[in-house]
Amino acid sequence: MRGGDDVRVTTDLRTRAAARLSPRGNPDLTTAAAALVTVVLWASAFIAIRDAGSALSPAPMALLRLAVAAVALTVLVGFRGHVLRHIPRSKRALLLVAAYAVLWLAGYTVALNAGERHVDAGTAALLVNLAPLLVAFGAAALLDERLSAMLVTGALVSLGGVAIIAFSSGGHRDGLGVLLCLIAAVLYAAGVLVQKPAMAYVDPLTAIWLGCVIATVVLLPWTPQLVTELAAAPGRVAFDGIYLGLFPTAIGFTTWSYALRRTDAGRLTASTYAVPAISILLSWLLLGEIPTAWGLLGGTLCLIGVAISRRTRRPKTTEPATPAPADTPDHIS
Repeated sequence: MRGGDDVRVTTDLRTRAAARLSPRGNPDLTTAAAALVTVVLWASAFIAIRDAGSALSPAPMALLRLAVAAVALTVLVGFRGHVLRHIPRSKRALLLVAAYAVLWLAGYTVALNAGERHVDAGTAALLVNLAPLLVAFGAAALLDERLSAMLVTGALVSLGGVAIIAFSSGGHRDGLGVLLCLIAAVLYAAGVLVQKPAMAYVDPLTAIWLGCVIATVVLLPWTPQLVTELAAAPGRVAFDGIYLGLFPTAIGFTTWSYALRRTDAGRLTASTYAVPAISILLSWLLLGEIPTAWGLLGGTLCLIGVAISRRTRRPKTTEPATPAPADTPDHIS
């Protein structure tokens, strides 16, 4: 009964695989709450950046945010044991973490801060959310991953949305803001592509902690300017910087890592599509900013394009051509 043995072995393997995948495929309430906290905190970052941008220059604001996050994460890592124990020994790991820190945490943050001086928080969030699409193209180019028809279609739709936002801008300053936000999206995507191999050497919390520390060191030359601008700024600006460091950065990335360990990565990443919508709502409620109709249309196309690019075609399964006898019980799966 060789065929029966094969069926039983196949069924056993499927059962074991399902048991392993079940906890990740069906996140519990705590995991869902962690994802929700992450999305809301990341959306709120665009509002705080927009508010603080009236008094703080892009690099000093990034320095304040990352320094606060670095201190908070150092305390958190310290609770897990000796801080030095969490530093990877591999030079390759340190180089990858340093590169991701410079590209994503430092470069992206400065570019986004600069961009939000020229565009509203909602539009900035819409443009930056092109990053997942750029990550997909980068993975295809650098990791030899196949470009699907859905990915190409999504890219064309998203580029159309960016074009609408850019050409509907009211002037040079708005166009500059669009460009800076697109640069931020590119740096974000580059940082993710560098971070991916780094995660083979360090756990998520250690990567975030080291990244914030390295990015803070990179931005230290702007300390005198930060001190000068903070002294002349309203009190709420310092609060904005502290909020950015503690909540969207330290807490937001920690809850993201918690959820990522307990659910499917694709499903969790899809939850970030809600960030622009929440940012637009918060910017309207807290800052009185509403993107133009053309801006909303272009941003919507950007999100639709990203969503299309994330879809995959399910391969068709072929069933055996020979039907089972009518009197055979249907108990083999």
